[in-house]
Amino acid sequence: MIHVDIISDTVCPWCYIGKRRFEQALALRPGYDIQVGWRPFQLNPEIPPAGLSRKDYLNDKFGGVDRAERVYEAVSAAGEEVGLDFNFANIPRQPNTFDSHRLVRWSETAGVQDTVVEKLFFSYFVDAADVGDQEVLAGIADACGMDGDLVRDLFRQDADRDLVMAEEGVARRMGINGVPCFVVDHKYAISGAQDPSVLTHVFDLAMQDKDKVAKNSVQETAEAAEAD
Repeated sequence: MIHVDIISDTVCPWCYIGKRRFEQALALRPGYDIQVGWRPFQLNPEIPPAGLSRKDYLNDKFGGVDRAERVYEAVSAAGEEVGLDFNFANIPRQPNTFDSHRLVRWSETAGVQDTVVEKLFFSYFVDAADVGDQEVLAGIADACGMDGDLVRDLFRQDADRDLVMAEEGVARRMGINGVPCFVVDHKYAISGAQDPSVLTHVFDLAMQDKDKVAKNSVQETAEAAEAD
């Protein structure tokens, strides 16, 4: 089994594009057993819990809506190549994403993490939903087969705040300062929404490593048997 940790933010368009390219890479290696875990990273942790108006955010980040639109043209073009239709113009608020990362963490326990991550991306980039709003997040949980009332209770208890902060801290200590980042078998790190061929190459390297370990183990067992 190959383990891949995908470090991402739920409002990062390149992370959504990276998810599609990663899925294309998986389709190119159908014989590989690949286990995926989504890990938290906040690109804008300084945003207030209630979020900011999208206009204010774009002014701060890009110096105005017009400049932001030019930047997003390239993102939209890359999205179209993988079947994504971003709805940047209608996003009303820039959310703080911490609570969405808590939902992603809980969804792993429920066995629906990929479904929840996909729904978060779609809700924000297509439906222009506020994925920093706890009620919106509880609705996403419900739609993905989780217990929305339990998610509401977890938010009321402020559950797992320290765990999510610690997990994000690990990524930053690894030197990760941009997302997406794909960490394969805790050994290979791929930054950015790379072409599927880049990802499959690293999958192949990971499988070669496992084959070497398996062969060495067999050889050591045989040598030990001969010694007996």
